[in-house]
Amino acid sequence: MVSPVCHRSFGCSQHSSGQEDTTGDALGTDCAIEDDTNTSGTGFRRPFRTDGASNEDWYGWQADVYVPIGGTISHLRNNPVTNTPGTMGRDPANVIVITAHAGTNVVLAHTDRPRLKVGSVVRAGDVVAQVGNNGFSRAPHIHIGAYRGTTPLQIR
Repeated sequence: MVSPVCHRSFGCSQHSSGQEDTTGDALGTDCAIEDDTNTSGTGFRRPFRTDGASNEDWYGWQADVYVPIGGTISHLRNNPVTNTPGTMGRDPANVIVITAHAGTNVVLAHTDRPRLKVGSVVRAGDVVAQVGNNGFSRAPHIHIGAYRGTTPLQIR
């Protein structure tokens, strides 16, 4: 069980087992901030205001990302390339790995502007970065994966 990575309404879709080879991705989840006050007047939740053609059109773009589990930042990777929505970027993505005290690792990917560094001790709810669009991604969102050892874990 992890805490929410954002404090706004969001929708998630799960990676299927075997979709990615990286530990933590096999059962990972992609989460995008959504809003139901879009300009179409339908009231349906969606992740962008108009056509989604620019990162700034996405509700989640540059929104704060919150730590989902207490622990220590054990890894950071930065990719300075920002993708254009609709175009799949290239790996690697920006990645933050948080190692919980019980040895569970939680991965946050496609982040931007990390605010902490390797070795920082964090609590669930601390702001760790902002929502980005980099790496193997085609829209602003946050990927969450978890694993213990080499075993991927299901996130709820």
